[in-house]
Amino acid sequence: MGDSLKLVRTIADYQFGKGAGKALFPETCRFITSYTGRVRQVVDGTRIATVKADTGLLTISIEGARRLLASLVHPDMRVVVKNEVSEFIAKGKSVFAKHVVDVDKGIRPNDEVIVINEDGELLATGKAILSAREMMDMQRGVAVSVRYGVLKGVEE
Repeated sequence: MGDSLKLVRTIADYQFGKGAGKALFPETCRFITSYTGRVRQVVDGTRIATVKADTGLLTISIEGARRLLASLVHPDMRVVVKNEVSEFIAKGKSVFAKHVVDVDKGIRPNDEVIVINEDGELLATGKAILSAREMMDMQRGVAVSVRYGVLKGVEE
């Protein structure tokens, strides 16, 4: 298990910045592996992250996003949207460029991102479709394809 922990921490530090690995993955986390023995999911009570088979990078769950938000300096990895669309995005709907009010300037297409509202509340995690500059400049199109919303699957 020690090698698996070191591996996922190294991936997280590369992908999200130094220190992200320790913030995301405590010593108590467990690993779900594929039939080949490769790490696929990291769990600590609930799923924290999944290692994508095609790229070797991480996708983070809502719990993973909470852990990263607590450790990363604002605006790292964040896409900030208008409060008025918070509920839709929390339910797992895509983020449109016209709703973006602020963004980490280093975000590139296909980056894993955390979506928050203007009040700093976690709404979702997903994949950036546009670059940071495009998110701020464009008034049309999907900016973030939401993977997990905090209310996705929650009954009303």
